[in-house]
Amino acid sequence: MTRLALLLAVVGVAAATVLLARTGFAAVLSAFAAAGLGVLWASLVHAVPMALNARAWQVLVGRGRGRGRSLALFGWLVWIREGVNGLLPVARVGGEVATARLLIRAGVPGPQAVASLVVDLTIGIATQLLFTLAGVTVLAADTAGGPLVRASLVALAVTAPVLVVLAVAQRGGSFERVARAARSFVGRPLSGLVASGRRLDRATRAIHRSPLRLARCAAWQLAGWGAGAAELLVLLAFLGHPIAPLDALAVEAIVQAASSAAFLVPGALGVQEGGFAAAGAAVGLPPEISLALALGRRARDLVLFLPALVAWQWTEARSLLRVERSRERRPVGGARLRP
Repeated sequence: MTRLALLLAVVGVAAATVLLARTGFAAVLSAFAAAGLGVLWASLVHAVPMALNARAWQVLVGRGRGRGRSLALFGWLVWIREGVNGLLPVARVGGEVATARLLIRAGVPGPQAVASLVVDLTIGIATQLLFTLAGVTVLAADTAGGPLVRASLVALAVTAPVLVVLAVAQRGGSFERVARAARSFVGRPLSGLVASGRRLDRATRAIHRSPLRLARCAAWQLAGWGAGAAELLVLLAFLGHPIAPLDALAVEAIVQAASSAAFLVPGALGVQEGGFAAAGAAVGLPPEISLALALGRRARDLVLFLPALVAWQWTEARSLLRVERSRERRPVGGARLRP
C-alpha cells in the first residue's frame, strides 16, 4: 500500500468511526444484529448485478468460439474484478488489469480484451451518471434531500466533461499518440509500444463502430445499477425498515457515486459510510439504520469478495506453475527434459 493510500485509509477509518460514535455504536450494532442471516441473503442478491455486468462486458467482446466468450467466464471475471477493486488499494482499476490478463489467457486477443475493458469502463461511467441523475431526481421531490441534490448536481456537472474527453480520445487514436510521446522520451526500447498502441486503437475503434453493441452494453449496465437497489431492499426488510423501491434506488445511486468519486480511498472507507448516512437521511431512514446498511455493505464485500481474491491468487499461482514446468521441459543440448 502506498503512503497516500495508507493515509487516505486512516482518514477514512477515522471518519467512519466518528459517524458511528455520533450515532451511537450500540444503536448501530443493535440494528445491524437484528438482520441476522439476512445480511448473508442480501449479500447473495449482489450476484444479480454482477451477472448483468458480465453480460454487458460479453456484448463488447462479441461472438466467438471457445470458453473465452462464455457468460460463465465473464461472470467469474466480474467477480474477481469487483473483489480486487473493492478490497485492495488499487484505485478501482487494479481489477481491470487483473481480469484483462485472465481474459487474454482464455483466448481473447490482447488488443480486443483491453479495448473491451476500456470501453466497458467508459460506458460504466456514462451509465452511472444516468443512474445518479435518476437518484437525484427522486431526492429532488423531497425537501430533506435539497443539500444532497445540489451537491450531486455539481458532481455530475464536473464528471460529464471527463466522460466526453474519454469518448473522444478513444475514437482519435490516443493510445498510439501516448506511446509515441513515451518513446520520444525513452527512445527505441519503447518502439514496440507504439505498435501495441496502434493495435489497441484499432480494436477500440472497431467496438465504437457498432452503436448497437454500445447501446446493448449500456442497457445491461443500467440494469445492473438498478439491480443494486434490490440488495438494499432485501437488507432493509431484514432490518425491519422497508422503504419504497425508488427511495432504495436513490440511496444506491448516491452511495455508488460517492464511492466512485473516492476511487483513491481504499474501499471508499468513510466515504461509503457518509454516503449511506446522507442518502438515508434524505429518504427518512433513522441514522442507525443507515449506518447498519453501511455495515451490511462491508459484510457483503467480505462474504463475496474475499473468496474472489483467493480464487484469483490460486489462478495466478497455477499459471506461474505451468510456466515453470514449461521451462523445465524445454530442450537442453538437444535432449528433452522430462519431469
